[in-house]
Amino acid sequence: MASDLALPDTEPLTFLGMSWRKVMMWIFIVTDGLLFAGFLASYGFARAAATTWPDQNEVFHLWFISLMTFVLISSSATMATAVAAAKRSDRQTVSKMLAATFVGGVLFLGMQAFEWSTLFAEGVTLVSNPWNVPAFGNYFFTITGFHGTHVLSGVVILGIVLARTRRGTATMEGVELAGLYWHFVDLVWVFVFTLFYLV
Repeated sequence: MASDLALPDTEPLTFLGMSWRKVMMWIFIVTDGLLFAGFLASYGFARAAATTWPDQNEVFHLWFISLMTFVLISSSATMATAVAAAKRSDRQTVSKMLAATFVGGVLFLGMQAFEWSTLFAEGVTLVSNPWNVPAFGNYFFTITGFHGTHVLSGVVILGIVLARTRRGTATMEGVELAGLYWHFVDLVWVFVFTLFYLV
């Protein structure tokens, strides 16, 4: 039989029926989304203005990047399942799905570390690379690194929420807020993946 989550906090509702924590999370997501948009727009402008740019098929192993993407998108599905279970007060399912999401995040980070180490071994750095397009490494490591720090933060958050869930002190809102952040991180990766690896 499923154990109940702790009761949601009794904090009074504020803007549009949301708690302050949810309002602040949405403000963070919007502002951070604009920051990512600025990075990606800058990358797009630099690439369009460049006379040459490295061919993705030569630089990346696209099958491996696709696997990374599959892992992260799958973790978004397990996170959504955890949130739905939290709304039903099904702590056992929340715990399992948070653990699966946590593992997905760790796998993604490990795969990204492997990708970076492979590029380093091939001579790609922030300021130089074998294709003589210095801006390539600069944009690639800055944007994917910035996204990676968000994934790392998300993994830490998931670990905390998972521990609280197993202790029976998690709230439905806490799981939902972790879910909002994780879905945001996954959505950003879709844009990074498309612009860096496909276009």
